[in-house]
Amino acid sequence: MNVRAEALVLLLAGGVGSRLNVLVQNRAKPAVPFGGIYRIIDFSLSNIANSGLKKVGVLTQYKPLSLMNHLGSGEAWDLNGRSRGVKILPPRTGAKDSDWYQGTADAVRRNIDFIRANPSDDVLILSGDHIYHMDFTAMLAFHRAKNADVTVAMMVVPLNEIHQFGAAIVDDEKRIIEWEEKPTEPRTNLASMGIYVFNRQYLLDALERDRAGVDFGMHVLPHAIAHHDAYAYPFHGYWRDVGTIQAYWEANMDILRADSGISPQVWGIHTNVEAQGRLTDRPPARFGAKARLQNAMIPAGCIINGTVTNSVLSPGVVVEEGAVVRNSILFADCVVKKNAVVDLVVCDKGGIVGEGTVIGLGENYQTQNRQHPKHLYSGITLVGKRAVIPASVSIGRNCIIHSYSSEAAYHSRSLEDGATLYPDGEVC
Repeated sequence: MNVRAEALVLLLAGGVGSRLNVLVQNRAKPAVPFGGIYRIIDFSLSNIANSGLKKVGVLTQYKPLSLMNHLGSGEAWDLNGRSRGVKILPPRTGAKDSDWYQGTADAVRRNIDFIRANPSDDVLILSGDHIYHMDFTAMLAFHRAKNADVTVAMMVVPLNEIHQFGAAIVDDEKRIIEWEEKPTEPRTNLASMGIYVFNRQYLLDALERDRAGVDFGMHVLPHAIAHHDAYAYPFHGYWRDVGTIQAYWEANMDILRADSGISPQVWGIHTNVEAQGRLTDRPPARFGAKARLQNAMIPAGCIINGTVTNSVLSPGVVVEEGAVVRNSILFADCVVKKNAVVDLVVCDKGGIVGEGTVIGLGENYQTQNRQHPKHLYSGITLVGKRAVIPASVSIGRNCIIHSYSSEAAYHSRSLEDGATLYPDGEVC
């Protein structure tokens, strides 16, 4: 049996990802840049391609344009041609225009015609917003060896984190005998990774049987465990849900650590280098006589004349003489002007930091952002897309500068810890 050719892939890429705050003001979460030259969705797409799977439906919804441009024809992942392909599945509304996907199972149900039009033995359902490396061929082989109706990829996580996941209790044969969705008092440390293999006919029947069930973890899986054959596929390796600013920053920093377990190049992660001329039109990075680098990722097109430490830069970033970038993530074409300091910052594309400005001032890491205390609480400051910060401004910790804020928005030369600046100059 050819495992590789007989599984249809559905890649869920329509989530709002609101916890990423200004990073998803203009794009879907899977389209957020990651690791200098990639986007988050590149990891799932590369895992699909490297596993030899050929038919992929990408379910989009929230602000899909950037994501669709990035996917293109699928050529970057060798997913185009007569026998393979990536098909964009646009949002399907219900009776009202506002009635968008209510959950993972609802999203798949609304695209059930795609499953019926592409015969396969099994359906592999993935999320497009995780950072990991996985051989789906092995999971499919496990699923078929168990003759399972559904198989869930699972990994051990610390007990104090299990409340964020669906959790399973399994027997000696890896059969799931109990399921807890985001348990407050966990009895297991085995967490769902949001990766499922369904027997195709079982999936079709399940979606038709329970049309009120909108989520796999909350509705479909509990029924499968109680009445059918559901198994847990054990995963060992690097996997991270980067749905929060903290997790996103930590995963980027992991790339700089040799012992972290993440290695996009070794994993064979591909990206669309042709999209928007991000890489193919960039000259090699240039370093001036006064450039100082330590534990930093500097891709093509960057011009470094200052100091960059423990940071991940994207193509086209400019760090001028005397400027310092520490513990930060700078997206494409950001400019840090002379003698500016950027410390513990995530800056979206095209952000400009004025001469002598300091972002990440002081040692007060504990004052949470007043508007979004659950988003920013560890000292990270966010700068939105194409925001311009004037010269000689001081910005504290856990701040948010909204996208497209201009110099005119600054009525003061300082922004205190935990504050949020809007393009009209309002500070909250």
